[in-house]
Amino acid sequence: MPVQPLEEIEVHKLAEPIADKWWEIISRWKPFAQDTVGKQLIRAVDSIGANIAESYGRYHYGEKINHLYYARGSLYEAKFFARRAKQRNLVTEAQFNEMMNDLQTLAPKLNAYINSKKGQRANA
Repeated sequence: MPVQPLEEIEVHKLAEPIADKWWEIISRWKPFAQDTVGKQLIRAVDSIGANIAESYGRYHYGEKINHLYYARGSLYEAKFFARRAKQRNLVTEAQFNEMMNDLQTLAPKLNAYINSKKGQRANA
């Protein structure tokens, strides 16, 4: 079976625009907000896609799955900091809802991708 290119994997394709949307929003914040919540949020959303990519490049299934778990952890970290941004009036209700919907769309797909890798490991 041919290997699917990273750029065609659905969870990776979903993760990249999430990170880019947050970058656009946070780049307009005041320095204090950027240095506190902003940097944490950017690191979290960037880490989702980065860990999916790192998982893709790993040879052993255990390492692949671990990096996907890191991606999932970063997704939940991003949700936490998105709530902080909303609570501190750094984002609008519409921005918050869009971002949370994006993350909530990605979460079950990422879980399914993790489970598919577990299945591949079991069948290897």
